[in-house]
Amino acid sequence: MPPPVAPADAAKPPARLARPGSMRPEHRLLAIGVHSLDDADLLSVLMSNQDSNHDLRPHLDGLLARFKGLSGLFRAARGKVAQAGSLGKDTWTRLQAAQELVRRGLAEELRQRDALTSPQAVGHYLALNLQHRRNEVFCILFLDSHNRLLAAEDVFQGTLNQTAVYPREVVRRAIEHNAAAVILAHNHPSGIPDPSAADRLLTEALTSALKCLDIRVLDHVIVAGGRQFSFAEHGLI
Repeated sequence: MPPPVAPADAAKPPARLARPGSMRPEHRLLAIGVHSLDDADLLSVLMSNQDSNHDLRPHLDGLLARFKGLSGLFRAARGKVAQAGSLGKDTWTRLQAAQELVRRGLAEELRQRDALTSPQAVGHYLALNLQHRRNEVFCILFLDSHNRLLAAEDVFQGTLNQTAVYPREVVRRAIEHNAAAVILAHNHPSGIPDPSAADRLLTEALTSALKCLDIRVLDHVIVAGGRQFSFAEHGLI
C-alpha cells in the first residue's frame, strides 16, 4: 500500500509574522496599540500616504531633533517649520489640524457634561489651547447652570510675561453668554506654573466682580508647558 499523501498545505512552512519593529507604524498601531508608537512613528502615521512605501522616519527624526521634540515643534512658527522643506510645511499643517480636532472633541465633551465631573477634559482642553503659546493669553470657559460649556474665548492677549485683564470686559462677556459660572485660565510662557501675587489679586478681583451678578468662578488654571496650577485644588477659590 503506498504511503498516505500529505495535504498540500502541510508542505508549506507556517507564515511568519512580521516583528513589531519591522512593521509600518500604522500597522503596528493596529496590531499592538497606539501607545507602542514613539513621537516620530505618530508623526509618520499622520504624514503617510497609504499608497506609498516611502520611509518618512529619517526625515521626521531630523525634524524632531531640529525643534528639540514635539513641544518645540508645536511652538514653532509656520515659517520656521516650512524652512525644513515640503515635509516640514506639511507636518506643521497636519499637526495644527490634529490639535484642532482634539480641541473640538474635548469642547464637545464639555458641552455635554458637568465640567466639575470632567476635570481631566478641562485640563486637556486648556493645555491644548495654551501650553504652546509664546505670549500670555487669558482664556475663559463660560458655563451654564449645569457647568456645561457654553463658549470658550481667548479674551486677552499680552506679552511674554504679562497680560492686562479688565474685570469690566470679563463681566460683559459673561453676561453676553448668559453664563452661570466660569473657569478662568492663562498661561505662563516661562514654564513655571506658580501663581504670582498679581495672579492672586486678579482672581480675587474677578471673583468679587462676578459674584455681584451671581456668576461663580469655579477655578483659575495656570498652564505652563506640561504642568498646571489649579486655584481650586489649592483652596484659593
